[in-house]
Amino acid sequence: MNRPPERGPLSPRERAGGAGSRGPERASVLDCASPLALSMPHGGPSGRGLPHSRTRRISDAHQSFTALESPPPERRRHTGVSPRGDFGYSAVAMTPPPSVSRRSASLFAALVLGTTAAYATNSPPPAAAPPALEPLPLPTNAPRKVFIIPIREDVMPPLTYVVRRGIKQAMEAKADAVVLDMDTNGGRVDVTEDIIRIIAQFKGPTATFVNARAFSAGAFIAVATQKIFMAPQSVIGAAAPIMMAPGGGGVAELPTTAEAKMTSAVRALVRAQAEKNGHNVEVVEAMIDKTKELKIGDEVLNKEGNILTLTDRQAAKEYGDPPRPLLSAGTVESLDEVLARLGLAGAEQVTIVPTGAERVGFWINTIGPILLMIGMVALYIEFKTPGFGLPGIIGIAAIAIYFLGGYVAALSGPGWILVFLLGLGLLALEWFVFPGTLVAGLTGAALIVIALIMAMADMYPGGPVLPTLPQIRLPLRNLSLGVAGTVVAVLLLARFLPQTTAFRRLVSASASGVASVAALEQKLDTRVGRTGVAITPLHPGGRAQFGDELLDVITRGELVEKGRPLRIISHTGPNPVVEELPASPAPPPRAG
Repeated sequence: MNRPPERGPLSPRERAGGAGSRGPERASVLDCASPLALSMPHGGPSGRGLPHSRTRRISDAHQSFTALESPPPERRRHTGVSPRGDFGYSAVAMTPPPSVSRRSASLFAALVLGTTAAYATNSPPPAAAPPALEPLPLPTNAPRKVFIIPIREDVMPPLTYVVRRGIKQAMEAKADAVVLDMDTNGGRVDVTEDIIRIIAQFKGPTATFVNARAFSAGAFIAVATQKIFMAPQSVIGAAAPIMMAPGGGGVAELPTTAEAKMTSAVRALVRAQAEKNGHNVEVVEAMIDKTKELKIGDEVLNKEGNILTLTDRQAAKEYGDPPRPLLSAGTVESLDEVLARLGLAGAEQVTIVPTGAERVGFWINTIGPILLMIGMVALYIEFKTPGFGLPGIIGIAAIAIYFLGGYVAALSGPGWILVFLLGLGLLALEWFVFPGTLVAGLTGAALIVIALIMAMADMYPGGPVLPTLPQIRLPLRNLSLGVAGTVVAVLLLARFLPQTTAFRRLVSASASGVASVAALEQKLDTRVGRTGVAITPLHPGGRAQFGDELLDVITRGELVEKGRPLRIISHTGPNPVVEELPASPAPPPRAG
């Protein structure tokens, strides 16, 4: 409805004439003698609840009223109100009977006003305006990045390190896609499972460029990516699992039940990946199981008894309604064309280059428990001898090689070796400076254990801070074997090594500041036979008081409690070797 024109004061003719004196304008204001039109906002008669509304005071000789004017339609639309003018107002239109006097009409109008106000008060409040939309982020000009991971060798453990390194770098760089550049004859099923699990950590687009073979395990890995592209004359398939004879004796013959069991397990593994990435499950299973016939419509693509292998043309051929490619998303000439098909033409390509260190890392991780045992035993010997000698060098070198294996395998960063060294320092503080306090020792031992575990934990960028059990299964195994070997070795060494000449040559002869080995030996020999008391527990090393001297001592493997009497029986390097003395018998009671 259009906004009424502005009104001036009522003329005497209008005051006397009643309804119709000013034509249709009278319907826009409140007048007892005209048809009554009331509009009440929910907020009350003042009109404060209505945007762009206003009130007008209208009076004549007998009464005065306040009328509320609504905004015109165009302003209502601007304030979010429907064109109907529905602001949540109540409207009443009534005409008093002609016989009713002006005073009665006034009372009647007041009654209508009160009723309308009560209705407005009990009505639900108007709906709140919708929240303002958040502005969309502006597009950035950051270059797109694609990581290329080569799988151009047999699928063996060193390849796992290459793929893991590439996937983690892609996740850290927030890459737009990962593409596998594949040319492989296949490999181990367990390694294939690891690689499939690693690829699944990357949440962006993944693709495989078969250039030129993806046999056996290579086909499994290709199916674990979302798209498969093939170079001209490339092939994929022949993925039936086989068992190799020990010592490189060729393919081993499997019993029928064992072969069926292994085939079923591999089929389930690859089927899950095919379903996840939208590949044809029937095609993938025909590559694995020779008892599987592949038939699409009336065309038999693979007869029972054969293992399916596809060329690039066969894999890209479309079947069905609607038509879909059999396996490949298309035949392409190069990686650049793969990126163009993925909508990433011109993106920066980051190629992960195998360094050769992966094979060294695999060898290191194979002997990880042995390295831990050597390192811990050597450091134990170093702690039990003053100065710094060959045992310390051997121990640090063995532990450093262990951490190097985790770094090459892309399992951890170099920071964990610093945590290990910090723990080692706290243990030394407990051993030599504050023996018996346990605080520094326990903290140091905890840091060492954490560092040795996390050095081999398979953590990924953006993942949980704490590792899961599968991620630390390998380091827990290595640490358990290493600690068990260390305990056995330390017990044997503590019992027999101090008496050997070779052990004496491992420690620094100048650790006590004596100029010559002969002088050191002479000084140590004078201590043999002296007695004292243990001021710390000997496990089997500790400290003991001999007269005015406080010495670091070691037993022959026995554990001695604090406060027990001791006697020096020999020395190993500069350290006295002690034995516990029997407790002195109590004196007999004196008579009378």
